Amino acid sequence: MQNLLDEAIRYALPYVLEGKPASYIPELGKVDPKQLGVAIVSMEGNHWGSGACNSNFTMQSISKVAALMLAVMDRGEQYVFSKVGMEPTGDPFNSIIKLETMKTAKPLNPMINAGAIAVDSLILGEHVEEKLNRLIGFVRRLCHNEKIWFNQEVYQSENATGYRNRALANFMKDAAIIEGEVEAVLELYFKQCSIELNAMDIAMMGAVLAGDGTSPITGEVIIPKSIARLVKTFMVTCGMYDASGEFAVRVGLPAKSGVGGGILATVPGKMGIGVFGPALDSKGNSAGGIKVLEYISRKLDLSIF
Repeated sequence: MQNLLDEAIRYALPYVLEGKPASYIPELGKVDPKQLGVAIVSMEGNHWGSGACNSNFTMQSISKVAALMLAVMDRGEQYVFSKVGMEPTGDPFNSIIKLETMKTAKPLNPMINAGAIAVDSLILGEHVEEKLNRLIGFVRRLCHNEKIWFNQEVYQSENATGYRNRALANFMKDAAIIEGEVEAVLELYFKQCSIELNAMDIAMMGAVLAGDGTSPITGEVIIPKSIARLVKTFMVTCGMYDASGEFAVRVGLPAKSGVGGGILATVPGKMGIGVFGPALDSKGNSAGGIKVLEYISRKLDLSIF
């Protein structure tokens, strides 16, 4: 497995040059774009890593997976999906067009920004700090890492430049989709996106999903099986933004990307995979990271299709 990961990094490194970091969030634009790393955690709890697998990065949209699971556990599937849909959009992750053109301003799915903001408004807690602590605590359990916290500089950068997300949130508040105060929901969302970890942490999270919510380390049921399966379905249909269809063809795994350069992938019943490469393609996905996953999936015949 170690040799395979080393080969995957060597294969994918040239593709890093085709991408660039998410400089529209100024703090993310400061990251070294040449980094590329991958980690795998098996269902037996074994782990391997190569390249920049221990480099820290912010979860960004990968955090949407954790927030959705927590919100469904808090409020129930029926209520959550009265506020957000289950369909792919075919539009960029930060698009507002569907909110404006559909009969109700209900986001089409929880993996786009509008949907994730709506989901965040459903997480239980008396105030932002309590909700954030509950969410980070949940991420720590998924990743088996009690040191995980959010990056203050990235949060401040997102908060200062999040004009589109504010527009989405205000539109949904006007349509009675969002619960609570808009700025409080956005504070939680921006801090959630700024949660900092590494590819090995992401791989562990993927291994929990691969085990239908059961930890490969402790045997603890962290997520109900029904919710783990629900989330993996969204990862297949919507997890790679408007490149989800091509990713399903070329890689064939449930996955969720983030503009921090991370990709969470899960191989049901087998392993979790975490990838980090901050140079992004035109869709907002890690240019090198996708090639790493293509290589591993092809070599190990991992596609679920």
